[in-house]
Amino acid sequence: MIVEICANSFESAKAAREGGADRIELCTDLSVGGLTPSHGLIEKTVTELNIPVHVLIRPRSGNFSYSEAEIDVMLKDIAFCKKIGCAGIVSGSLTVENTIDIEATKYLIDASKGMQFTFHRAFDWCIDPLQGIDTLIHLGVTRLLSSGQQSKAIDGIGLLKKLKSRSKGQLEIMPGSGINEENVLSFKEAGFTSVHLSATKKRQILPQKPAISMHSPSFFEEGVVATSDEETIRKIITLLS
Repeated sequence: MIVEICANSFESAKAAREGGADRIELCTDLSVGGLTPSHGLIEKTVTELNIPVHVLIRPRSGNFSYSEAEIDVMLKDIAFCKKIGCAGIVSGSLTVENTIDIEATKYLIDASKGMQFTFHRAFDWCIDPLQGIDTLIHLGVTRLLSSGQQSKAIDGIGLLKKLKSRSKGQLEIMPGSGINEENVLSFKEAGFTSVHLSATKKRQILPQKPAISMHSPSFFEEGVVATSDEETIRKIITLLS
């Protein structure tokens, strides 16, 4: 069974290789579901570790519906991944109605030619998962990463089995989210050929909690996208002029 580790740093990627994992999904910011890692991290991982690297291409948190400018950034990141020798891309896009954004996803797939393409857990927001899987098959994605539209894949294993049956081997269904030593065999017994997990272990690196927090809970709200506001900037510039 293929074990894919969601690695949020070079240290995590190295642990995946040393631990015997088959490949990694390289990303950052697991607290928001993962974002695109820096080019420096991608290059260091690909050049220094002998393990297939699949890179998450997700420019921001909030939702999975992207502007033309955001898609352009994603395409540039994919081009870098192809140039540096990555084995795969993990990405995807939804409409604001939470259906597969066919046009945007096709752009991403076409840019990824020569690499495997995994449609990520944006799928777990799809209002009609069976229609969604049909769309992904038609688009020609390599695999789908999904929790079966539950917080933990073990709770969504019923839907995951339906998706596996529906796909008829035309794309791979890879369960992910909350997979650990206690439940991983359930997915093998259900006939899945790969699993996705982070195997995260937290450690305290500061001797005491800082007096000033650098975390802002308001940026962790689903469906909320924070951007600099042109009018506010203009007002500040006017005040200072």
